[in-house]
Amino acid sequence: MRRDIQPNERAFSTKEVAEEVGIATPTVRKYGQILERNGYEFLKDGDRRIFVQSDIGALIALRDTDKPLDDTAKDLVYQQKERLKDSDETEIAIPDTYGDLPQDPNQLKEILMVLANELAAAREMNMQMTNDMSQLKITVSRLQQDHHVISATIGNAAQKTNAKIERLTEQQKTHYEELLQQEKEKSELLQKEIQDLRNEQIKEWRLQNDFNKRLEEAIQRPNEKWGWLLSLFRK
Repeated sequence: MRRDIQPNERAFSTKEVAEEVGIATPTVRKYGQILERNGYEFLKDGDRRIFVQSDIGALIALRDTDKPLDDTAKDLVYQQKERLKDSDETEIAIPDTYGDLPQDPNQLKEILMVLANELAAAREMNMQMTNDMSQLKITVSRLQQDHHVISATIGNAAQKTNAKIERLTEQQKTHYEELLQQEKEKSELLQKEIQDLRNEQIKEWRLQNDFNKRLEEAIQRPNEKWGWLLSLFRK
């Protein structure tokens, strides 16, 4: 298990390492296999390698070496083991907290009173937060009710609007049908008047035709008196 990783140290993917080192992604995998074959340890997420800055340095060393890759990999493994050894020998200093407590009962009492006050303030803050949460829940509930009321109002208004549109549409349809009927009646009346005029013209034409025939017959009777001819105009 590696213990040379710094806190909050950035991790790199294979693709990011390839871009950082300036080699192809398959080459990164190849170098990783060579290092692991010689005992190098990588962080792993399942079978996927996770690279840190020291691993990038190892890959750069493999990229730039003039020696066989396995020989360079062994040197890098040795360096890594040395770093891990140094990490094992590093001691973490743990402060003796209890040794710093005052021995004077009065001072200890004051510290306890301060802690009690802070605890009371924390409880009061928690109560305030609880009240705020309750008020927030009430506000949310009211907003939900207002939303329902608004939705219902909008729905009713939409229904009324649709009903009004349907009523106006029906009125327009009725008015259009009435206008159509009136135009139809006017057209029929006009056609009747035209037919009457035609009939009148035919009648006049027949009368004129009869008159012309009688006039022609009268002209063809030279022995008869002109009085008979004038009688034609009196008819």
